[in-house]
Formats: sequence, C-alpha cells, structure tokens
Amino acid sequence: MTRTQVVMLLVSVCQLSFMHGQECPSRQELQSSLRQVHKLLSAHETSYMQSLRALRKKLNLVQTSMARQPAKPTNVTCPKLEAPANGKKMGKMMLPGHEVHFLCDPGYELVGSETRQCKETLTWSGQQPVCKDINECASSPCMNGGTCENEVNGFVCLCAKGWGGATCQSPVPTFFITITNTSAATAAGAAGTAGTAGTAGASVSPPATSSPFVRPSHCTQTQGTTHCTCEAGYTISGRDTSICTDIDECELFHMGQGGRLCLHTCVNTPGGYRCACPAGYNLTRDGRNCKDIDECTNKQHNCTRDQLCINTYGGFQCVKVDCPRIRNATYVKTSSLRCERNPCPVDNRACAQAPNSVSYHYLAVVSNLSAPRVMFRVSAMRMTGDTLRFSLLGGGRARRHFTVQRSDRQTGQLMLLSPVQGPITLEAEVEMSELERRVLLGRYITRVTVFVSPYEF
Repeated sequence: MTRTQVVMLLVSVCQLSFMHGQECPSRQELQSSLRQVHKLLSAHETSYMQSLRALRKKLNLVQTSMARQPAKPTNVTCPKLEAPANGKKMGKMMLPGHEVHFLCDPGYELVGSETRQCKETLTWSGQQPVCKDINECASSPCMNGGTCENEVNGFVCLCAKGWGGATCQSPVPTFFITITNTSAATAAGAAGTAGTAGTAGASVSPPATSSPFVRPSHCTQTQGTTHCTCEAGYTISGRDTSICTDIDECELFHMGQGGRLCLHTCVNTPGGYRCACPAGYNLTRDGRNCKDIDECTNKQHNCTRDQLCINTYGGFQCVKVDCPRIRNATYVKTSSLRCERNPCPVDNRACAQAPNSVSYHYLAVVSNLSAPRVMFRVSAMRMTGDTLRFSLLGGGRARRHFTVQRSDRQTGQLMLLSPVQGPITLEAEVEMSELERRVLLGRYITRVTVFVSPYEF
C-alpha cells in the first residue's frame, strides 16, 4: 500500500465519520496515524527484503550443489553379467538393489561371489565367479601303483598289472595247479597264487564243457609232473583238475582294502564282472564308478515353460516359483527366483510388516552327507539400520535338521545338523530382519529346498 493510498484511506475514514455524525480526526491525529502506518510499511518492507535475500541464498546453494554433481548416466542399469563357463546365472533384473546368483555344474566348485548385487553406482558388488574343475586326484585315491586321471565330477584309476578295482585295491589272480601224480583226473587240486604254468611238455586235452561259467583247464606234463591252469577269471574246481569254474569277483572282492569293487551294483559275468549304475547315472570310463546325468542341461526333462528344471543326483525336479499371497500386500517377480513387495500405502501398517522380498533356492545333495555343515548363507549387501537378526522360521522337520547361526555382523548361515538318509525333500525358511533402535525396518525371507538323493554318490 503506497502513501497516497493511505491518505485516500484516511480521507474516506473522515467522510464516514462525518456521515455518522462523528467529528473528523484532527490534522495532528492524521499525521500521527500516517507515521504509524509508515513505520508498519517499513517493517514489512524490511522483512520482505530479508526473505528475498534468504531465498536467493538458498537458490544459489542449490545451484552450486547441482553443478558439482556429475550428470546422471542415461543408462540406469548395471552392466550385463554372463554366466560362468560350466555354470549358470540365476536372475535377469539389473536395476539397483537387485541380485544375481551363480551356480556351478556338478564336478565344479564356485570361486568368487555366489551372489552379486547391483549397487546405486550402477556397478556390481563382489567378484565375477569362476567354476573351477574339482581335482579328485588331489587326494591320491589310486593304490598299488595306479595312475589317477582327473575327470569332471570323478576320476579314473589306471591300475598296474595284477591289480583292479575302482582304486586299484583288489588283486587280479591267475590260478594254476601243480599235480605230482601223472593222472590228472585223480590228482588232488589246490589253488595257488598268480604265476605261470612252467615249461610246456605234453598237452592233455580235457573234455569240452557247455556252461559259460565252466571252462576246461589246460594241462601240460613236464618230467612226470602235470601242471593245469585256467583262464583269467576261472579257478580249478574241487578235485577235478580238468574243470575250471568262474570266480565270482563280486563276492570275492565285495569289500577290499580300498572299498567296494563297484560303486553301486556288481554283476558277475563268465570270467569277469561288470558294474551297473541306477537310473539317472552313467558308468564312468573306469567301468566302476557312476556319474550323475544332468537331465536339465541335456534336455532330458519334461518340465513346462513356466517351470524351472533343477538337476538332482539321479534325477531332476520341475519347480514353479509363485510369489507369496499375503493379505494386505502384493508381490511382483523380479527374477526367476525372487519376488519383491510392491510399495505399501502410507497408512497400511499390515503391509509394512509383510516381508520386503522372498527368495527361492534349490540344492541337490547326496544321501548321508557329513554334518554339521553349512548349506546356505544369507547376507546383507548394505544396511540402513543398526541391527540384523537371523532366524529359522517354522518348526517340525525343519528344526530337526537345520539351525541358523551368525557367521559375521551381516551374514547368517543355514546349518545341516546331522546326516540325512534319502530320498527325502527338506525345506527351511531363513528370515533376515533389519532394525533401527529395535524398530523393524524390513524383513527378507529366503526359502531353501534341499533334494536328498537315495544314494551316497
């Protein structure tokens, strides 16, 4: 309001006072009123100018701060990660806060980060993992001069002469008999150790046999002594030195010094034996061990497009990951094995108490795995609160087999308490809770499913 406007206002006041029968204010009163109004206007003007200066200062600070910040990249995702050779990558989202998980094929061990998270700086946490072939020959499993050759998910022993078995633990004999009486038909036979028949003399031809498990012996006479020998895998049968019967290697060498002759099943054959594996396994090159068939990699499964194929020892499992249905909260699948909660309304307390994310992990193990051992680790890549708590949800069978322990400030681990005889499927839920001054900030659930094989290999 200007000074002229104030004078006009006072004149109007005087006219109104006159109309209502009141006297018009004196000149001195008007001047006093003008001075008061002038002071009031000056005070408002000073306050207004101060507000403008403060606002200008804040704008300058904001402008300076923005000038110092680097320009945001146009790409708002982390660089694409490739699956390691002989391994798999689980997870497709590359936005900040999302995770990618890595698994190695059977026979390989993971070196590097099992889980990598896309950070706000659009870089990945951890190190790029590598799937390294497990060297089964490092423990020198081959005995009695055998040579070990490493294979993927196994090894092969090349045995020295006279030895056999998965680890060259069993002697392979050649049986012979020496007869002091010239009558080979009536002489008493006694099986000896590996050797040769000696100097050849007159040959005795025994009668032919019909069964593949029975063969005629080969006898020679030298200086009045008869030597009878059998083919490898056969031995003189009883008192009849003309007959060689098959050696049941499966029974004789069932459990040698280095273990079983066959990893799974031994089948006796005429003059030898063969090993057999259960369904879902192939026989290795040494003919004694069994190697798991990866039906998922070899496309030998019947899983549908909306299912994941999980290779197990001796088979496979088709699993379908569905996001949880929780009242007052909704979830969206951010990768094939992870669901995240949609933003909650401000006044929805029940939604805020629901898990922020639910991750799914599947493990395949052999029967009677040694325990206690770590099965899975859950870690916080970054913390906004001051406390992390790890706990095992549910009860019953899960708590009989598992427990959760803290390995460091930001990591909890799922522990297998005792060996488990398969076949069986075990499930465990690990909860990681983040708190700030005992106030819950978020809950993160990891559901681990363990498929235990019926076999120990």
